[in-house]
Amino acid sequence: MYRFEDYDLIIDARCEREYAEDHIPGAISLPVVNNEEYAEVGTLHRTDKMHAYLIGVSYSLKNISRHLDTVIANHSRRCRILVYCFRGGKRSRLWFDALDTIGYKVDRLPGGWKGYRRWVNEQLESRPREFSYIVLSGPTGCGKTRLLDQLTLEGAQVLDLEALAAHRGSVIGAIPGIEQPTQKYFDSLLLQKLSTFNSTRPVWVEAESKKIGNVQVPLTLLETMHSTGTLVQVRAPMEERVRLWREDYAHFESDPESLLDRLAHLRSLVGGKEVELWHELASARRIPELFERLMIAHYDPSYARSTKRVYQSIPNAPSIELQNLQPDTLNRVARDMIERFG
Repeated sequence: MYRFEDYDLIIDARCEREYAEDHIPGAISLPVVNNEEYAEVGTLHRTDKMHAYLIGVSYSLKNISRHLDTVIANHSRRCRILVYCFRGGKRSRLWFDALDTIGYKVDRLPGGWKGYRRWVNEQLESRPREFSYIVLSGPTGCGKTRLLDQLTLEGAQVLDLEALAAHRGSVIGAIPGIEQPTQKYFDSLLLQKLSTFNSTRPVWVEAESKKIGNVQVPLTLLETMHSTGTLVQVRAPMEERVRLWREDYAHFESDPESLLDRLAHLRSLVGGKEVELWHELASARRIPELFERLMIAHYDPSYARSTKRVYQSIPNAPSIELQNLQPDTLNRVARDMIERFG
């Protein structure tokens, strides 16, 4: 069991490309060799190991010196530091020796990032089963995510998978200007969040499909939510749902054609006549009507089918009727839900 919270500073000694793929949440990137230097040393290593090590150490000492002056000098000597590289080898050793010589309390991560990845995968096979889940179900735009936000404010344990995935969870759910994490980093963020939860209290989560954008939700988590989770159905008036869509998908207001381009594959499901209606509404810039029609003709029936398929308890699931999706209303409902469900 890793205890990353015991450290004041975690240093990722790998190159920037490796850090971008995945890293321990909270770690900072202080590479001993950058992307270009790492590639150069790796290429040379295949033909002349001695010369590769010479160049690599030379680059490393220069880079570590710069990091010491610009970053490490700002940290007290009482700071406890963890450093890691790919396998816990040479790159983290160079950092360890420098920091240890200065007098910092420093540790190297056993097995490096590769060992950490094995641990993450093992934990995601078992950790999700330690919790009980209250699963918010309901059609798109009914305020589930905003309700989770209010539950968080009221002190509930909330697992917002869409926030971790930086995606709103459907084919149109990409958030403009925000890139999704890689699958590995999503896993790291998810495990970090689970590690903050108390198993004696419920975890509130939104019903999700297997994929949120480009990342997959671990099967163990989904299976636990489906088999043992307490399902709560959330409903809201259509006019409120449309208003929420206009806020969350404002980028489609000015470019509804791009929205329909993403939904072109639905023609075989909803029929050509329905798709033609969508295009007519988009051309006339009747956006509220377009959003409502998309929900009625596709999203609502699709969500109902998928929820019925995976949650056997849906016929007996309690429901929450939201009069509106204003923060004050959602906050009041969140408090009532905590009192009702724990």
